[in-house]
Amino acid sequence: MSVLGETSIETFLCDYWQKKPLIIRNAFPGIESPVSVDELAGLACEEAVESRLVFEQENSKPWQLHNGPFQESYLQSLPDRDWTLLVQGLDHWVPEAAEYLEYFRFVPNWRLDDIMASFAPVGGSVGPHFDRYDVFLLQTIGQRRWKIGGVHDDSSPRVEGSSLHILADFETQEEAVLNPGDMLYLPPGVAHWGIAENDCMTLSIGFRTPSHADVVTGVADFVADSPELDRQLEDPEPAIQDNPGRITERQINELRSILENALKDPDAIASWFGQAMTEPKHAGIVEPPDDPLDTETLQTLVSDGTPLVWNEGSRFSFHDLPEDGGRLLFVDGQRFRLTGKATAIADVLCAGRHPDMNALTSYLQETALAELVVSLVNQGSLYPEDEDESGEDDEA
Repeated sequence: MSVLGETSIETFLCDYWQKKPLIIRNAFPGIESPVSVDELAGLACEEAVESRLVFEQENSKPWQLHNGPFQESYLQSLPDRDWTLLVQGLDHWVPEAAEYLEYFRFVPNWRLDDIMASFAPVGGSVGPHFDRYDVFLLQTIGQRRWKIGGVHDDSSPRVEGSSLHILADFETQEEAVLNPGDMLYLPPGVAHWGIAENDCMTLSIGFRTPSHADVVTGVADFVADSPELDRQLEDPEPAIQDNPGRITERQINELRSILENALKDPDAIASWFGQAMTEPKHAGIVEPPDDPLDTETLQTLVSDGTPLVWNEGSRFSFHDLPEDGGRLLFVDGQRFRLTGKATAIADVLCAGRHPDMNALTSYLQETALAELVVSLVNQGSLYPEDEDESGEDDEA
């Protein structure tokens, strides 16, 4: 199933991705929301779940924000219109929501962030704004009217009196009402304003990407742990200077050389990036199981037909090492080096939330690879899926 409608993946990535919006009608025909309104409200009451409420007006102030968790009685007392309940990381808490990410694997795993659910009664909105990331907005319940504007950045004026970054000069360039199953793609920087036509729910499938500052500071922190850098600047033969305040070009060149040498190892950059981009977004999601497995138990489970599935909050990626033909496998911020025939297991583990068990079973015959998969199960990144979780019926 393609969620891009009549637009091919190649055309989408070439003409739309990070370039311009795309409205996709009936992207998910006959969609059923993975979470009900009551279930979403229940999640917003949980301490571990990130939730927010946005009011268009409150105490004569525009676009007011409240952070959860919320009391059930408070949610039940909300007015009939003009507010929005947001729950972040829905895919981490609802396995049915996590399955929606599988439709977006035409984008690299490291970019996929999470799914945010947004419920609003008539008039509910979070105001005109723009995001710094790519997002697909999928309508699951009711109708939402989307107003799409131009490209904005941090210099764009904001509405005063609100902690939210609401655009003060939003101008509509395109407008459309999305029905259940319809989807809107928006690249970074494009202003948009979604307003509920009735009780409606929208899923926001967001994509992570680091800023240039994140890259510089992240790589610097990563390589700083190298023992080779545990030394001071040296100046054994200083030249006499015409002024003691001068910082010479020789000294600057020495600093440049230190930086170049520290960053010349491509494995170091790949290791930081892979670990950082697969780091779980929320603490407490990827947790070790109560009863750890050993390799023999795992092999028995798999041979008996029990599939393995990613944890709802897990991220899997890999990087090829051209120097030696090896691979770095990254799972939830952990790095594993693979060599030889073992490299192919990364293809199986990273292809999607439900690994090909026929292919994986053959790798589990190798002790080292069985131990690798067991370690992933025991750190909580994979778990055995029973029949009820996989949606299969018990045999009579």
